[in-house]
Amino acid sequence: MTINVSIVGGSGYVGGELLRLLLGHPEVTVKQITSQQHAGRFVHGVHPNLRGATRLKFSPVEALEPCDLLFLALPHGRAAEQIDQFASLAPRLIDLSADFRLRDPAAYEEWYGRSHPAPEWLNKFVYGLPELHRDSLREANYVSGVGCNATAVNLALSPLARAGLIQQVVIEVKVGSSEGGNSFSAASHHPERSGALRSFAPTGHRHQAEMFQELGEFELHFSATAVELVRGILCTAHVFLSQDLAEKDVWQLYRAAYGSEPFVRLVNERKGIYRYPEPKILAGSNFCDVGFAKDERSGRLVVLSAIDNLMKGAAGTAVQSMNLMLGYPETTALTFTGLHPI
Repeated sequence: MTINVSIVGGSGYVGGELLRLLLGHPEVTVKQITSQQHAGRFVHGVHPNLRGATRLKFSPVEALEPCDLLFLALPHGRAAEQIDQFASLAPRLIDLSADFRLRDPAAYEEWYGRSHPAPEWLNKFVYGLPELHRDSLREANYVSGVGCNATAVNLALSPLARAGLIQQVVIEVKVGSSEGGNSFSAASHHPERSGALRSFAPTGHRHQAEMFQELGEFELHFSATAVELVRGILCTAHVFLSQDLAEKDVWQLYRAAYGSEPFVRLVNERKGIYRYPEPKILAGSNFCDVGFAKDERSGRLVVLSAIDNLMKGAAGTAVQSMNLMLGYPETTALTFTGLHPI
């Protein structure tokens, strides 16, 4: 049975990717998509890749009508301030911002620097990473988005964390410019961004809160670096294990965790330039590639993961969560494999 969905805040990069996926979903009709700035304008005027795919126009948010499921793709803080209003319009919500990712109001205040506007709603939301919360998502009415960096890290480390094998981990992610959204800034100005390798969060990145929540409280250090890339995240995690593991034992652990996952691929190539996860070949796809290398001299395990931050890090995972919520095949509208070369 086809359902009606609407998108609040559809003019950004994530909103555009979400609309692209939903337009190709056989069980979904997109009823409305909002933008205050672009109200009345054809969607393809902002998302030109959708030219010919839809004749939708942006609506103002106050013109929203009831629907079966509402996606919220607003800037951080906005969804929480209006959550009662949005919940009155649809029995199911998926919020792609950071507003409902953390279950603990104190953690939200620590990492986001203010009290949560609607703390009573936090425990109503399921953290929307299917690989970690599939069963809960099947029963959920309210689902949070996931931080793109947290997605890459959590999928890289979850098998080790759940086995209690991580003593300490030092993580660096290299991220593309689309992670900063489509608002203009000095940092996104082409002469400043081009050719840059810029550490923008050597400490204190907010997505770290999601890592602690989902992986547990062990010694975890995290840094983020902007690179000359539009889409993509490469996570490099230097893991110091609580017990030594042979390489074959690590592979067995990851195969047991991810062998039946439709969107996690284990990378184990002995030859070629794609022996390890590489975000370039994942552009537009909902896959997370995971691999590792063992340093036999020190016992250090280097775990790598790669995703498209706009897809597996945002819109793709949201649609995957929707499929689980509504009982559709989990891979519906998400089977695009990425491009090579680009």
